[in-house]
Amino acid sequence: MKNAIVVGATGGTGAAITEELVKRGIPVIAFGRSHQKLEKLAAKLGNPRHLSIAVGDAFRPDDIAEAAKDTEVLFHAANVLYHEMESKLIPLGESIMGAASRLRIKVVAIDGIYPYGRAQTERVSEDHPKQPHTRKGKTRLAFEQMLFADRWKDAKVSIVRLPDYYGPTANDASYLGSTLEAIAAGSMAFFVGNMRVPREYIYLPDAAKMIVSLADCEEAYGQNWNIPGTGLISGKEIVRLAQKVSGSAKPVISLGKIGLSLIGMGVPVMKEIVEMLYLTTEPVVLSGEKLKRQIGELQATPFEEGIRSTVHELQRRKRNG
Repeated sequence: MKNAIVVGATGGTGAAITEELVKRGIPVIAFGRSHQKLEKLAAKLGNPRHLSIAVGDAFRPDDIAEAAKDTEVLFHAANVLYHEMESKLIPLGESIMGAASRLRIKVVAIDGIYPYGRAQTERVSEDHPKQPHTRKGKTRLAFEQMLFADRWKDAKVSIVRLPDYYGPTANDASYLGSTLEAIAAGSMAFFVGNMRVPREYIYLPDAAKMIVSLADCEEAYGQNWNIPGTGLISGKEIVRLAQKVSGSAKPVISLGKIGLSLIGMGVPVMKEIVEMLYLTTEPVVLSGEKLKRQIGELQATPFEEGIRSTVHELQRRKRNG
């Protein structure tokens, strides 16, 4: 990969991918709406010469095309608010694909596990049936179909699917991100869903390493790829590890359907999580066999190490404002 652009570079996944590209010495453009956030990201990464920033609106294909000209790979890490997914996700993707097709470049779209619906196998491979039973799952499946549509014949597309994630750059788009942020701050925290059932999580720096490695493979395009997490862990164990590192013993409250619905009266995004709660009691666990055959050994930072690094970084960030 000679160079790249990350659309949505200041989000949780986008920031991790941008950092990984910088570490590999790959010239990269960080694209986002906020000049201030982009400058902050660049400063965090040491303002390297091979990192540049571009301010624009991802819903405007002209903005993307102008920023992405002369690049080889576009990482689509931009996202929409949970409660706006049905109305905005596909228009966002169409904007990005329109620009990519115009420029004849490759696209790596970061997505989640919602299109699979309920797991029908112990480990979910890329061949697993896509039978979503939720509105968001159906929207995400339509998003996939749009990405692979014939009208974008001049752009090559790859979709990478992540389970729920955590890490220093994770934000409110991650169920676990806000939980760890509150624990790191020594505040009372909320945990979405059942805390007893072990679920799959991925450490974002691990995800970024595997995504960038995959993007460099010509044969990876035109396909879906699962990016598996470290393994399974319960919410109770996550909280124990995070509290041990932070020194906090403030309560962590599990939020189920009733709690999310009540909070959702004032915070619409929380109400939208309710239909996805099945994932907290019926986890979808991704198979990484196909990915391993393509890129070799997979990244899997132990939870204790990943949570420690995340909490320490969140605390450092809070101290420094």
